[in-house]
Amino acid sequence: MSQGLVPRPVSVTPAPGVVVLAPGSVVAHDPALRPAARWWRRVTEDAFGLDLVPLPDGAAAHDPTGTTATVRFAVDRDLPPSGCRLTVDDAGVRVDAADLDGAHAAAQTLRQLAGPAAFRRAPVGRDHGGRPWTDGQPRPVAGALTLPHVTITDHPRFAWRGVLLDVARHFLPKADVLRFVDLAAAHKLNVVQLHLTDDQGWRMEIERYPRLTEVGAWRRESGVGTWRAGVSDGRPHGGSYTHDDLREIVAYARERGVTVVPEIDVPGHVEAAVAAYPELGTRKTPHAVRTTWGVSTEVLDPSEESLAFFRDVLDEVLDVFDAPFVALGGDEVPTTLWRDDPAIVARAATLGLDDVADLHGWFLARLAEHVASRGRRAVVWDEAFGPALPRDVVVASWRGWAAGADALAAGHDVVMAPEQVVYLDHREGDGPDEPVPVGFLRTLEDVYAFEPLPGGLADAVARAGAAASGALLGGQAQVWTEHLDSVRRVDYAAFPRLAAFAEVMWSPAADRSVGSAASLEFRARLETHHLPRLDAYGVEYRPPSGPHPWQTRPGVHGWPRDLAAELAAGGLRGVGGWVEGRDRHTGGPA
Repeated sequence: MSQGLVPRPVSVTPAPGVVVLAPGSVVAHDPALRPAARWWRRVTEDAFGLDLVPLPDGAAAHDPTGTTATVRFAVDRDLPPSGCRLTVDDAGVRVDAADLDGAHAAAQTLRQLAGPAAFRRAPVGRDHGGRPWTDGQPRPVAGALTLPHVTITDHPRFAWRGVLLDVARHFLPKADVLRFVDLAAAHKLNVVQLHLTDDQGWRMEIERYPRLTEVGAWRRESGVGTWRAGVSDGRPHGGSYTHDDLREIVAYARERGVTVVPEIDVPGHVEAAVAAYPELGTRKTPHAVRTTWGVSTEVLDPSEESLAFFRDVLDEVLDVFDAPFVALGGDEVPTTLWRDDPAIVARAATLGLDDVADLHGWFLARLAEHVASRGRRAVVWDEAFGPALPRDVVVASWRGWAAGADALAAGHDVVMAPEQVVYLDHREGDGPDEPVPVGFLRTLEDVYAFEPLPGGLADAVARAGAAASGALLGGQAQVWTEHLDSVRRVDYAAFPRLAAFAEVMWSPAADRSVGSAASLEFRARLETHHLPRLDAYGVEYRPPSGPHPWQTRPGVHGWPRDLAAELAAGGLRGVGGWVEGRDRHTGGPA
């Protein structure tokens, strides 16, 4: 049995009986587990109208009057890393955790055991005047929480259980980012990669270079649907975060066991930065922030001046974010303008590079070295993988699996994030009402069947030699927002598929193929137990039967892609996007 939990735990042993937490119930915790215990106590008090009594850090499991603690968070070093054991019995609730990460996971499990009501911000009982609710239905009176007797042991399958949130294409206010962090934590995802810069917007305040947000955070309009339709909304769009906004997001996430990894994309996807500081670009000409989607041919001039500029930018990023990782992008870097510039061609020769395209890897390596000098590790997309890339850089494989396998064999740690499966902006249905149908058709079951390192590639990596191989850190789903212009659209694209992805990352390996027993059981568990939790939290997910009328986008054209055809052309080596009217696969017009 799973008790309806998502992700599914390693083991669940239910037992007869219940525990009732009432006002005055005592909560004790080991000092190392205080953030998890405090978070659980606060959300439980809010949801059920309880006043729980916290003991001071390190206090014995009794309050000064001798009352035994009802809820205890304790450290157990014998558990696996990030592991936990949750016991609910006549003695109360006991959380044993290997570390703080394990305690955060147990706190989320404990919240799910309390039912959908635990995902509300206030108790659903009688209103403040004591009158029944107007629909005449009975409601439980606030002030008590009942938990079933159960023993749960759990630990994650992968260390990196990530989701990328793109706030560059469409800005999300800080409150919406905090809400997304909450939802990631609720699914035991522990990394939120915040995509802060792109051609269409620069979202992080950089005090040394204020025009990055004064100019780069705003565009005059946005494309609607595929760029091929040539439709724009005519409405200015923008926004940015101050240092303190981002510090708040980081601290908020940390209190929930989530690491926020910032992404500053270079040397491509930089039109917003170049609009603010034209001298950074290859063309050197003033222009506006990009208003259409896709990949621009404008890239950074790979000069010492550009390197100095972005070292300064990264210094502020490193000061604001406490993550051990900083993402540098490195994807989709057309070299056309470099090849057409004699000075840049000469620079590549002076540096001893075989081809001007090698400036891509050279530039990123210099910035990765700067990140390393500050005690952090760089993360890059798989196009940046090559001989010039320092070994400590993490490679995120988005164009398929094979690039990630190659990076593993070369000694890099890898995060698998293939577009073919875990790009959640891609369409979930093929019906006529599917809003802005872009990319590959990827159903809930397709995402649930995702395997970060398929067997054949795992064997190939093993043959490369364990001594040389890096580690598969885990996987990451992406929520790109070209076509997601509000938090409601983000909800629709991300959920419930993100719940399926979270189970793949957390729960033990299994046959999760489409139509398998595990896949069918997951859908039943999701619809019976987990969707009511999302309803209570206020998530406007895509219903299993298809979009509600208000979730459709009539008249907005997408660009569906044929996964089978692209896989046949590229296999596990992947797919890719497009570059300003040129098809990346054929070289001809798109």
